[in-house]
Amino acid sequence: MSENSNISPEKPLLLVGCGRMGTALLNGWLRAGLPGNTVKILDPDAKAASSRISSIDPEYFIDRVSSLPRDFAPSFIILAVKPQMMDQALTDLKAIDSRAALFLSIAAGKSIGYFSRHLGPQAAIVRAMPNTPAAISRGITVACANPKASEKQKSVCHHLLNAVGEVEWITDEGLMDAVTAVSGSGPAYVFYLVEALAKAGEQVGLEPELAGKLAKHTVCGAGALLDQSDEDAARLRINVTSPAGTTEAALKILMAEDGLAKLMGDAVRSAALRSKELAD
Repeated sequence: MSENSNISPEKPLLLVGCGRMGTALLNGWLRAGLPGNTVKILDPDAKAASSRISSIDPEYFIDRVSSLPRDFAPSFIILAVKPQMMDQALTDLKAIDSRAALFLSIAAGKSIGYFSRHLGPQAAIVRAMPNTPAAISRGITVACANPKASEKQKSVCHHLLNAVGEVEWITDEGLMDAVTAVSGSGPAYVFYLVEALAKAGEQVGLEPELAGKLAKHTVCGAGALLDQSDEDAARLRINVTSPAGTTEAALKILMAEDGLAKLMGDAVRSAALRSKELAD
């Protein structure tokens, strides 16, 4: 990353918020080769955050903006705080020189327009929606930039996000609600599938521990197979479905008119609608 992303130590990164996703990003950057001394981490519980990232000197973790050097002027400000904390975070950041900075937000529901209202019409902004597998560098992020973000700045953002998984870019910010519904919330759907499959196993006689283990490893293994295969999900499903066999019997239920496809469609539409309602 240090060779390709053009992040200069003279113009460091500022990571605002070091919770689960902030920590995942920071760990990804370090694994990708970003020097620890090129990033400052601002978090109300800086001591706890520094204890989770032992490869960075604790002096780079701060709990308030006033602790930053007076001449601090970051090139990129990554906003990883919860949406309900964003107003205060942006107010606090007015104390630093951010005129040359790009603001990269991973906060759900906070639109580019919201940031423009707080930061001014000249601010370069990228809005991104990662998901929780970023914690193991297997996430996927969709990003959208405003016209003030240069191609060079977008390239750096791509490198920063790519450190924790795949990255896709869209030009229509209105699609972010759909992105949130599919990939942002999607890991929860998969976790619930494991829960439901394990419960179904118990209902046909398996002990809870064995049912849970079978469900977990089946979903994880199937996902790994899909990831490594040249065939798509539909073909892999067909490959494992013998005519008149057990899988076909189950799929007749799951693929019925009121089956899984309808439930998933209803669920994703509900999530997208809620994302629109929460947008600011």
